[in-house]
Amino acid sequence: MSNITKIVSEKASLIWSIADKLVGVYKPHEYGDVILPLTVLKRFDSVLSDTKDKVLEMSKKYPETFAKRDFILKETAGQKFYNTSKYDFKKLLDDPDNIEENFYNYINGYSDEVKDIIKNFDLNKQIEKMSGNGILYQVIDTFNSEKANLHPSYVSNIEMGYIFEEIIRRFNELSNEEAGQHYTPREVIELMVNLIFEDEEDLADSSKIKTVYDGACGTGGMLTASMEYAKKLNSSSRMLCYGQELNAQTYAICKADMLIKGEDSNNIRHGNTLSGDLFPGETFDYIIMNPPFGIEWKNEKAAVLKEVEKGSDGRFPAGTPAISDSQLLFLQNAVSKMKPEGSKIAIVHNGSALFKGDAGSGESEIRRYVIENDLLDCIIQLPNDMFYNTGIATYIWILSNKKPGHRVGKVQLINASEFYNKMRKNLGSKRNELSKEHIDNITKIYGDFVENEYSKIFENEYFGYRKVTVLQPELNEDGTPNKNKKGEYIPNKELTDTENIPLQEKTNCQKNILII
Repeated sequence: MSNITKIVSEKASLIWSIADKLVGVYKPHEYGDVILPLTVLKRFDSVLSDTKDKVLEMSKKYPETFAKRDFILKETAGQKFYNTSKYDFKKLLDDPDNIEENFYNYINGYSDEVKDIIKNFDLNKQIEKMSGNGILYQVIDTFNSEKANLHPSYVSNIEMGYIFEEIIRRFNELSNEEAGQHYTPREVIELMVNLIFEDEEDLADSSKIKTVYDGACGTGGMLTASMEYAKKLNSSSRMLCYGQELNAQTYAICKADMLIKGEDSNNIRHGNTLSGDLFPGETFDYIIMNPPFGIEWKNEKAAVLKEVEKGSDGRFPAGTPAISDSQLLFLQNAVSKMKPEGSKIAIVHNGSALFKGDAGSGESEIRRYVIENDLLDCIIQLPNDMFYNTGIATYIWILSNKKPGHRVGKVQLINASEFYNKMRKNLGSKRNELSKEHIDNITKIYGDFVENEYSKIFENEYFGYRKVTVLQPELNEDGTPNKNKKGEYIPNKELTDTENIPLQEKTNCQKNILII
């Protein structure tokens, strides 16, 4: 175990032990509702401590009506946020009888970026609950202990980011069924990041600023992993993260994580990606996401159809899938975010996005659009039982509009369904996990782009087909085909069948084929 890993694990465990104060008032899967936002506030409190007196002085000098007050206070704090309350975590303990009222005063002293996080954590509800049960003072007191020391001189931004991620992981494991929709297993994220960056030679060039976007960013795991990958290549590299998330709490976690890491939290936005794109017209170098599986888009229908009317100028140029599953809308949204000069996408889907829908259906037309525009690069089948909220088969799609010459016009299919280790303890529906060796092997298979027992390569045309209707004639009593007055065979409607004929087959197909 590396030194930083040890520090992160020990500090996360010490902070998580604060849950002992919550026993009896909260259920185990609710501990994160308190520990996550208070860890965020404790870190912010520690970061601002050295400049707090100067900020209070400047806040008195410049009234709230002063136009540049926000800018001046941030400059004074040396951060992208500040707090103008006279209280901090330590001073809250000086008045036990009024700790609830004073705590509200404290959180209301933060700048808007932090207030937004607090609101979406629904922290006021937790403050009221802890105060009503007589544990608010104890919890705040524990966060003032040495084990919860989060001052930057003691815990760096990088270490704090890892600590927060570890706390998020523990929270999600306790509430895996509820959190599964918003949380992707770490090893799946690592694989996706490895795949999307596999051939990106200029990623380590610190003179180039790269961007990554997640339209269903959850707690921000994919964005964080993308930044970490770039930093490993070059500590001076710049990766700007952009994300949109519908769920209030996971949005708050993601935005807080960005602030903790010293990143621009304004690029994390709260809202429904399908009905309201909060990055209109913007494109990115990389798009990485795990949109929800099998979630209907009935509530977003009006906005989606309005977007469809824009045709190629909109986000859904290939039309819409069945209203019962929004996955392929997220896929089209991702495609719309690609830069004309070249981008790559890594996105997770279940089998529905691959197989649902006959020729001419909404799903088929969307897949046709992706393949005919030579965007689909590779599909990797993952093992079953990889995710917390579903045990069914899942697939990573890699898309690119800057394929290298040897991959142009082709699609690679990788069967990684047997690349897994059994977990010692199941987490919801998650029973299997990828090892580092599995991740490296799958990445190598993708990068090698050769056929073997796990990898098959096909021309784009292989995936196209015609659906023909096969009819059989009515038969007379003597077994001969029945004809109408024009001498045409009369089809037996009860024996109608359909057949898919690959476009690669050299055959003349009519819409209806009558077999005699």
